[in-house]
Amino acid sequence: MNKASCRQSESFHLLGITEGPRSPSVAEHQKLEQEAMILKQRFVKPLTVALCLTAAAVTSSLAQAATFRVAVGDGAGSAQHALGLKFAEEFKAKTGGKHDTKLFLNGQLGDEQATVNDASMGLLDFSILAINNVTPFSPTVGVLTLPYMMQSLDDAVKLTQGEVGKELTENTIRDAGVRIVGWTYTGFRVLTNSKHPVNSLQDLQDLKIRVPQNEIMIDTYRAWGINPTPMAWSETFTGLQLGVVDGQDNPYLTIYSMKFDEVQKYITDIRYLFSIEPLVVSEAVYQSQPADVQQAILEAGKAATEHSAKWLVEQEDKIKAELTSKGMEITTPADGEKEWMDKAVEQVWPKYYEQLGGKEKLNEILTSLGRDTI
Repeated sequence: MNKASCRQSESFHLLGITEGPRSPSVAEHQKLEQEAMILKQRFVKPLTVALCLTAAAVTSSLAQAATFRVAVGDGAGSAQHALGLKFAEEFKAKTGGKHDTKLFLNGQLGDEQATVNDASMGLLDFSILAINNVTPFSPTVGVLTLPYMMQSLDDAVKLTQGEVGKELTENTIRDAGVRIVGWTYTGFRVLTNSKHPVNSLQDLQDLKIRVPQNEIMIDTYRAWGINPTPMAWSETFTGLQLGVVDGQDNPYLTIYSMKFDEVQKYITDIRYLFSIEPLVVSEAVYQSQPADVQQAILEAGKAATEHSAKWLVEQEDKIKAELTSKGMEITTPADGEKEWMDKAVEQVWPKYYEQLGGKEKLNEILTSLGRDTI
């Protein structure tokens, strides 16, 4: 069909006429073309203008005062909450009070993995969540969940605020559509349960332990001889309360803020995983902001990160004392946790070399921490 015929056919359809066996005359063609043009001017042009005005309004609104939503997985008093409060304070100050944030605690906006998905689609502005819930979307950040990779707060700070952290941020933008702008330091994930003290791996064998839906963490428990139960964070307290699972692991700060002392009795002071909980912003939301707001987000995130490290040091010992006063009993694994560490490193690490960038990449990280290479 030639271009003239295409135009004719378009005109007929605009007028609700389908082509039949008789070909219209030249005069009829011209009349139809004129009437089609009138229809286009009457309906199509106003629609185009309306769409353009709508787009302009959206763009303009980005420069106006806004309140950004921040999803927070944990409750009030948690390290996540402390980071969120500091970020909100700094961001408002750095934008001259023009922009504000609202924190939604206790997973009000969905479980942590769901908030990553929502942020990646631009449906949510910010989320503060455990790094293991970012890993399914951006596998290389799993290096921060390798058992016994980080052995102190200093290790955590070096990795997240150095070249490794910058690379992981770029990977997360690429893979997940979210940008890490802050880091929460929540401390080592210690084991809790409701049945009995755990001093050795043998003591662990009769317990049903909840873990996040994270393969590295699941494999760590398998290396210790049990099959853990993957369970969403939003279901964990109820699962412990009803006896669906006997125990779980999380930092002291989280155990306290989530009131796990109400459903757990025993703590085993293991140090297999230092909990990192990034503050992420939707990359679509970030890129839609003017340069000064983008800079305010980054600066507020940095200030909140520095505050988080200080807050952990100030709060952790107080919270441990508070949990023991509520009746929880704390024990330390025998032999400096050597059996736990040996099994986890030997069985789990090799399985993830390729996913995390290869042995050379891991050796670079270990060297940066002053540790022996593999």
